[in-house]
Amino acid sequence: MGSILEWRPFFCLSAHWPTVCRTMSSSRLFVLIPCAGSGHRAGHAQSPQPKQYRRLAGAPMVAHTLEAFRALNGRFAGIALVVAPEDRDVDAALPLFPLQDEHLLRVGGVTRAASVRNGLLALRQKGAGAHDWVLVHDAARCLVTPSQIEALIAACEHDAVGGLLAHRLADTLKVSTADSRVAQTLPRADKWLAQTPQMFRIGMLLDALERAGDAVTDEAGAIEAVGLTPLLVPGSAQNFKVTYPEDFALAEALLLARKKVLA
Repeated sequence: MGSILEWRPFFCLSAHWPTVCRTMSSSRLFVLIPCAGSGHRAGHAQSPQPKQYRRLAGAPMVAHTLEAFRALNGRFAGIALVVAPEDRDVDAALPLFPLQDEHLLRVGGVTRAASVRNGLLALRQKGAGAHDWVLVHDAARCLVTPSQIEALIAACEHDAVGGLLAHRLADTLKVSTADSRVAQTLPRADKWLAQTPQMFRIGMLLDALERAGDAVTDEAGAIEAVGLTPLLVPGSAQNFKVTYPEDFALAEALLLARKKVLA
């Protein structure tokens, strides 16, 4: 794997720029959905399954996530789902997956970063190029919409670094002490909640993840760790990550409301 220095042409407006533009215009788009987590924060009172396979509005959560990308028919060179090697729930949850240009990758790791890194390496083995783009998306963000995905692509496809969907912080942000008392109030003017998809060049992201290790919690964090500045693309409050037990009812209500609008 080359070093991050090999990506300098993407960050320099120089004599390389015409060549870079040609490379950008020929780059393909891939989707990578890490789906190897156990979802322990979501609780297991209602279901022993990992949260991504629990049913919402008539379908497994991850099925709703997939449909947002499938709706952009022909936009992506490949859609990959990364699951744990021992995962036996995915076959029942997604009996028709994979379709054409879709990949089920049983290479999930212990951490999200490891799953993404392993998935990217598997995509490279299947023909994805280092200069191709990848949109990494949480399986548990089942309310993302095709229009939000398109907005991210439009904002990032000619950007030197790439970027992520994010939502401006509206609430007051507090820092707590060890005993749950307020230690500090932070200004919210420049604060954003990171969301997904997060869109970066495959080679750049692989290199950044290898350097950052497994401690990073999202792809943008790995890119930041090597000194680059991802673009923040406005998302939506509805594009939240289903994490806690109370999130399931809200996500299902929103999904059902969307179905009624389309009916």
